[in-house]
Amino acid sequence: MVSYPDDHSMSSSTLPGGYRPSRAPSVASGRSSVTLRPSRHSQRHERHGYSKSHAGVTTASSSSSGHGTLNEFPTFDRTGDVDIILKNGRKEQRFTLHRLYLAQCSGWFEDVLGIGDGADSPGSSSSRAPVGKRKIRFELDWTKGVDDPMPMLILKPSSSPISTDQSHPPPLRPKPPAPSNGFFRSMTNFSALHINQPAPEPGDDVLRTYSNLFRIFYNHEPILDKTNIAVAYTECKSLLQLAAAYEALQVIGPRVDHHLLRFGSRLWKQIAKYPPSYLKLGYLARSRAIFGEALIHVVGTWPTSENALRGQVPPHVLDLVEDKVDELDEQRRRIEAKLWRLNLTTSRGERVGPSVSWLDWLVVSLWRQWFAENTTPGPVGILKDSGSRSSSTSRARPSTSRASAPPLNPQLAIARIFRLVGLGGQAYLPHDEIKRFLKCSPELYSRDNLKRAERRLEELKNVARDAVQPLTRNFLELDASTGVNYLTCTRVADGEWPWED
Repeated sequence: MVSYPDDHSMSSSTLPGGYRPSRAPSVASGRSSVTLRPSRHSQRHERHGYSKSHAGVTTASSSSSGHGTLNEFPTFDRTGDVDIILKNGRKEQRFTLHRLYLAQCSGWFEDVLGIGDGADSPGSSSSRAPVGKRKIRFELDWTKGVDDPMPMLILKPSSSPISTDQSHPPPLRPKPPAPSNGFFRSMTNFSALHINQPAPEPGDDVLRTYSNLFRIFYNHEPILDKTNIAVAYTECKSLLQLAAAYEALQVIGPRVDHHLLRFGSRLWKQIAKYPPSYLKLGYLARSRAIFGEALIHVVGTWPTSENALRGQVPPHVLDLVEDKVDELDEQRRRIEAKLWRLNLTTSRGERVGPSVSWLDWLVVSLWRQWFAENTTPGPVGILKDSGSRSSSTSRARPSTSRASAPPLNPQLAIARIFRLVGLGGQAYLPHDEIKRFLKCSPELYSRDNLKRAERRLEELKNVARDAVQPLTRNFLELDASTGVNYLTCTRVADGEWPWED
């Protein structure tokens, strides 16, 4: 299981500057695209001095400023130059932050605040904030009402000028490093979880999500549920959607990844229940652990999970899933064909056959019959009394004990048989089956022949076990023996992660 250190032990690191999603189309628009493109942050930091250290600059608190004003998160009254007012009609939250930090963490704020290459160029967008010493003010746009799931911030007339007694903002706390290993559809109805809790006011979740966004910008731990994995999923989903709208996924994603991985085994079990949902969440969070775990389940249950993904994830993510499905299917076909060609050889190296070694050939035939009956659908009778007829016939011939009735998805039956073959030994075709098989030919049945048949069958099982080994690997963090009945050998190699394009 992947684990990460607590916030107190995290070392500092620079803000991500490699890639980020393309920006939102306008200031007041809530739409955004999650296609990736090179970020201008890494180029601008050096040119404009954004990555310059603030060492030696201390945070001025109300007790030391002498002016009775706050200068700490979320209200930097003395040094902040951006006012953000969050209202939902009943509640109000106020943030006084720094345009520099907002621009470093969010491409949307970088453009709107006019920080960057085009800030001073002629013909710049009129939607950008004016450059000066007066505070810039943002408020939530509730024109769609409190039911709007993603209201965006809009510029308002400038407020009072900022104080000039401290020209630089206080330093940030160390940022957590990104994990090294590392649409949504409704998972279930969680209303029952809140029966004994007061109903939230409209828009409360929006205010909480915005608050978490700014907390992460200033390296404070987000306030997310730590006990209920279902509630934590919903909160993290909303936070990632908001981060995508403000082009801040590379800052928000690692914190969401770190928070969910704290749930340990409960997270892996939840991903197994809702793999398409966590595949999208893992993609937005740039989490190798979550995305890789969900991908194994999606590929293993394909095409059952296809409808939940098609049209809900970016095309290149769907392409990756389909490529992995094709790879698994090709590998399965190749190994299945190899199993059909399995045979035994005599002490002289000859392939066994009816004319070479009758008993050995019967052992090979027994194995092939078992494999055929358990990997192909059984014949469907056309007569109503076919059941009684087949039952009487079964008493007259040896049974090869079908491992189970084939489910609706034939790939699930194949997966279970491959696992039985991978176990070998007495996992299938045990001693009693061989004994009953030989008794069908009384002239062959003897103690010596029974021992020889068991020995030769064991040789065949060992060869088959080695052949299916690539398909029986389990790359899940979840124990595959806990009810996973599909192949779990899918793996994403370096360079294949969709956010690395």
